[in-house]
Amino acid sequence: MGYSDRQLKDLETTINRADCDTVVIGTPIDLNRLIHIQKPVVRVHYDLQEIGTPTLNEVLDDFVKRCKLG
Repeated sequence: MGYSDRQLKDLETTINRADCDTVVIGTPIDLNRLIHIQKPVVRVHYDLQEIGTPTLNEVLDDFVKRCKLG
């Protein structure tokens, strides 16, 4: 999947108008390569360790069913 040119421009505008000191990017891709962010940017990486239930997969499956997306 991806973002349309319009969606990227809207995201860029929203981020650049935000009253913040730093933009934290936690997406799998580096948004700073797709849009021009006029604020300091830091990328974070993370791992998910599921403990107990519901699992992320269960939550997403429920969401897909409730929204009739699948």
